[in-house]
Amino acid sequence: MSEKLLVVGSIALDDLQTSKEKRKDVLGGAATYISVAASRFCPVNLVGVIGDDFPEEHVDLLESRKVDLAGVEKAKGKTFRWSGVYADDFSSRETLDTQLGVFETFSPKIPEAYRKNRFVMLGNIHPGLQLKVLEELLGSAFVAADTMNLWIDTTPAELNELISKVDLLVLNDEESVQLTGEQSVIRAAAAIREMGPKMVVVKRGEHGAWLFSDVEPFFAPALPLEQIVDPTGAGDSFAGGMMGYIASQGIADIDAIKKGMIYGAAVASHAVEGFGADYLAGFRMSDIEKRVDRLQRLVSLN
Repeated sequence: MSEKLLVVGSIALDDLQTSKEKRKDVLGGAATYISVAASRFCPVNLVGVIGDDFPEEHVDLLESRKVDLAGVEKAKGKTFRWSGVYADDFSSRETLDTQLGVFETFSPKIPEAYRKNRFVMLGNIHPGLQLKVLEELLGSAFVAADTMNLWIDTTPAELNELISKVDLLVLNDEESVQLTGEQSVIRAAAAIREMGPKMVVVKRGEHGAWLFSDVEPFFAPALPLEQIVDPTGAGDSFAGGMMGYIASQGIADIDAIKKGMIYGAAVASHAVEGFGADYLAGFRMSDIEKRVDRLQRLVSLN
């Protein structure tokens, strides 16, 4: 039975530059990508903050995608903005400007109707805010959380407390090494699991993602693509697709998580082929299913 997914995190407007194109005011933010990706599979309850400059067309798009915005606060001021430029081969990116705007004082307010959600995805925000969300949840929930190098460096105590309380931690390979000091991803994942979470998903970009749990590790490949346009929301789209699929199954057992990773990889492959979360919103479930089939054939021996 499909369940709703609670998503908490950043909603942003991005200015992006690649070797071929520049785009301004692109719909971005971790929670946005997660929500749009997850909405292909289940209804989404979104908690975040936007400024009074946030375009109404973006509000309309999110609402059209089964994303409930009752938890999105509209504050006086500017929406969180990020500006960056990518290397020609997309192997790296440089941040040109970050303007926190109303996000600087963001404190998640979880509507009463959201507090019983059984599936939760905490996007990459300050771990103190992620902990605040956990305190407001009622009943038992399967909680996944993302993090980044900034919080590993600046708020280790709060991050460690968060990690001890979640079911699934999602991070990339460099962050797993930074968090644990282990140079091997396998040893890093084992060290993270000792900190509390039952499962760890380590993202490796174009090299796929690994799941570490009580059973044998599982590998979800990334789909080889002829062209990448904008990789900004790839990791969040992967997490959103994964958690959206899990919520749609109503159970977070190992089989649902493995299959969710394949669906997440399929969604992420769409996300990088255009600019912004609004581009991602344009794909149909049938498009995603075709890519799931291609991903399964990549690792099939038949």
